[in-house]
Amino acid sequence: MAGLLSGLESLGLGNLENVGIFDKEKKEEKKREEVKIHQEQVFSEEDYIYDKTFKCPVCDASFTSKIMKTGKAKLKKTDFDLRPVYEGFAAEKYDILLCPRCGYAALGRYFNSMLPTQARLIKEKITSNVVLSKYDDPTYSFDQAIERYKIALACAVVKRSKSSEKAYICLRMSWLLRSYREYLEEQDGDNQELIDSLIAQEQEYEENAYKGFLDARSTEDMPIAGMDSTTLDYLLAQLSFYLKDYDTCTRFVSGILTSASANPRLKDKIRVLKDQLASVKAK
Repeated sequence: MAGLLSGLESLGLGNLENVGIFDKEKKEEKKREEVKIHQEQVFSEEDYIYDKTFKCPVCDASFTSKIMKTGKAKLKKTDFDLRPVYEGFAAEKYDILLCPRCGYAALGRYFNSMLPTQARLIKEKITSNVVLSKYDDPTYSFDQAIERYKIALACAVVKRSKSSEKAYICLRMSWLLRSYREYLEEQDGDNQELIDSLIAQEQEYEENAYKGFLDARSTEDMPIAGMDSTTLDYLLAQLSFYLKDYDTCTRFVSGILTSASANPRLKDKIRVLKDQLASVKAK
């Protein structure tokens, strides 16, 4: 069947014979539809989490905890200390599992690791004393999440956890405090006093994470907190630079750059850190 514009070739307009006469309108309509779909896909925090049931290894009670939906949130970037930054969502708020019956709390990866002697210590020193807050809201606030982390760290100390577990709690707590600060910085209002406090707390937790991971590196088998040796050394290099321990940073940077097992992308990041280190030392 001939097109609506067939015959234009004789007029020198053959290149237009097969053009759809409503193409522009269709393209504009499609664009409007794509914008509409994008607008409809604006998520609230509740869209990124769900309630999951767990069994407490201390008191055997079943309880629900809010956890992140895997693959739901969009990753924007990764910070210098491996903190994943998601679009519109602070994932760190949902890392801790907390039993509302006995008060035992831990990061998900460590929650079920419990010896009988550790359970006894939790009951004696946590359960018998802790006064837990109620969590009735559909999401955890930053203050609630901080409270949960502190209980988890107290439990890790009480049950005499390895240095790596305590260090990992401190690291992720520093991420949470940074997310809280960034959230406040985007809000209207006079929040500077709280922001300054969060900055100081973040550094304190980073320092303890650094100390704990250094100890774990020399006393524990790999993987440590889910990290292989190269990834852990990369984290320690970044933390040592952040905390101005430049001699230790230099040692880790050199080790990674000469490592045969370190992947090229990680080495590229370490080269950037090496340049930053050289710039600081030149001052």
